[in-house]
Amino acid sequence: METVLSKPRLSKRILEMKESSTLKMAALSRALKAEGHNVISLSLGEPDFDTPEHIKVAAKQAIDDNFSHYTPVPGYLDLREAISHKFKRDNKVDYSPAQIVVSTGAKQTLANLMLCLLNEGDEVILPIPYWVSYEAQVILAGATVNSIPTSVDTDFKITAAQLEEAINENTKVFLFSSPCNPSGSVYLKEELEALADVLAKHPQIVVVADEIYEHINFTDGHFSIAQLPQLKDRVVTVNGLSKGFAMTGWRLGYMGAPLDIAKACSKMQGQFTSATCSITQRAAIVALGDNLEPTFKMKEAFKQRRALMIELLSDMPGVKINEPEGAFYIFPDFSAFVGKKAGDTVIESVDQLCMHILNTAHVALVAGAGFGNPECMRISYANSEENLREAMARMKKCLSELS
Repeated sequence: METVLSKPRLSKRILEMKESSTLKMAALSRALKAEGHNVISLSLGEPDFDTPEHIKVAAKQAIDDNFSHYTPVPGYLDLREAISHKFKRDNKVDYSPAQIVVSTGAKQTLANLMLCLLNEGDEVILPIPYWVSYEAQVILAGATVNSIPTSVDTDFKITAAQLEEAINENTKVFLFSSPCNPSGSVYLKEELEALADVLAKHPQIVVVADEIYEHINFTDGHFSIAQLPQLKDRVVTVNGLSKGFAMTGWRLGYMGAPLDIAKACSKMQGQFTSATCSITQRAAIVALGDNLEPTFKMKEAFKQRRALMIELLSDMPGVKINEPEGAFYIFPDFSAFVGKKAGDTVIESVDQLCMHILNTAHVALVAGAGFGNPECMRISYANSEENLREAMARMKKCLSELS
């Protein structure tokens, strides 16, 4: 006799949750590679550099020294002291060790924040484009996304007037990244001051600044919105080791936050994962020290690749680009190709074009819809110059064949 389930096996929250578009494209490109195709993946946000030697040495020493036991949920005290020092040194921001929570990647840091800050009916303002997980985490927490559109013509940055217009009585959080994933845009000091002047008039809003790409910034210097006095005790600064130190697999993110928010996030984390890896924590103390030379060299390599990508993309008719000021992405507008044909098939969206490029040119990019902008695609240039040249040549050929 067949058993009839009265309720779905899986929860409504997971059934309704969107799959990460970046991870989905990575899986599709791996599947094509497994079939024997030479796929060049420009989809994942991961430096193509190895972790610096002095950090690896510290991790090996931590293993030998038996740092193999549970740690305090928010992280070792001496690591939080090192992060506090880093905030003072690099960002001119004063977060005490008690205001710092270390997590298993900046993604968990952000998830902790959304679950601790948001209730049903709250709204989170997200400038478009935004990192794919922002929207999913806001919805998971029961809140609503209120997005502000931008375009390649505005360097994918919002204005103070747009922010003012978006704020309403339900606004609880303003969440943004600078340098931005996926656009590479960087908010300069004067731009952040203008946004802060607006936010200062609305004391109920918590500002969450995702600065994970801080060290890959091609402007005169990174500026943290937490420095601005009009937002004192209202900014949570999120950062981590993945991007600036080529430590994606090590999984360590952290926040500096007002004390009540930090305590809440530590409480939340205590029910999910507890503390992150003890060995990574010991290595992080060394990573956040004064030897940033490998990070600076990596940034210069990305800057050179950015110039190459701008040159190659500028040579593709119909592709509209700007010059990103940070991270290792470029976010071109491909809307000119919507409506064109690949053989007898009409390209009806940039998402479809992205799949056509993957299946025809074997170049993996990420469609912009997952970032809130369906006209663009994210291209990561965290790859070798040889692969970048080959990928762009394939893509140019593929686009030129559309009619």
